[in-house]
Amino acid sequence: MARDTAALRSEEREATTRVSSDDALDFGPFDDWIGFRLRMAQIASFQSFARHTQSVGLSPGRFAALILIDRNPGISQTALARAIGSDKSTLTPVLDNLVRRGLISRVRTRSDRRLYELSLTDEGRRAVRAMQELAQRHESELDAIVGPRERAQFVKTLRKISAALG
Repeated sequence: MARDTAALRSEEREATTRVSSDDALDFGPFDDWIGFRLRMAQIASFQSFARHTQSVGLSPGRFAALILIDRNPGISQTALARAIGSDKSTLTPVLDNLVRRGLISRVRTRSDRRLYELSLTDEGRRAVRAMQELAQRHESELDAIVGPRERAQFVKTLRKISAALG
């Protein structure tokens, strides 16, 4: 199953410049820009994860919301929006959908009636478990690409970028 490094590099170069099976583009300076490569990697990873999760019927974005609600019971919509890099108006329809599907409950806080506390329902916890299994498969694929030796440094570098620019 292990492939030699030269073959992987060749496939990587082809994959990064291929638009379709017939088209190739010259990305010019973008080809070696970190920001561009981060974005392209994020898109590829997101699309791959979305393919994994089709069977559950939840998008990666909804999964992120469910995980954060699960790990932070009672989180407010404002705090959730901030945590996932969204604004409240964009998040509201997502939460409406999760409520309709019976995955979360949204209850007004006693201290400030303008705020809602979010919690998972039993069905939401089942959905999170199913998604976590799929996410672990996807993460294993990423681990195989990055390699076990480089993983820790790669994650450290990504965190460093997020902290410095976020």
